[in-house]
Amino acid sequence: MIGYVTLGTNDFDRAKAFYDELLGALGAKRTFDTDRSVFWSKTPGKPMLAVMKPHDQKPATVGNGVMVALGVREKKQVDELHQKALALGAPDEGAPGPRGDGFYGAYFRDPDGNKLCVFTFTPPG
Repeated sequence: MIGYVTLGTNDFDRAKAFYDELLGALGAKRTFDTDRSVFWSKTPGKPMLAVMKPHDQKPATVGNGVMVALGVREKKQVDELHQKALALGAPDEGAPGPRGDGFYGAYFRDPDGNKLCVFTFTPPG
């Protein structure tokens, strides 16, 4: 259902470097790259995450209540990706841990302040 999610940036080079490292740890690669935007995906034609300079040329701002969640298979991957994000300079928004039945997640912000979650979910029962 989701084709792609875009996050605005005010420092395009810093954002590209952050997401190359972070999403590269998940096996994602750049699938579309222009002078204003970069898209990453694990599989071409599947959902993508992008960073871009706002089209209206105004400063990028963080959406209140907006968050991008990156799904992984195992709790260990949640822990590792959260740690990698922090090592890349991301502010911590919630340490890895259970958040309800079957949900295990961790939260951080990218260099522009966009909130991300990395999670795994196994439905109860």
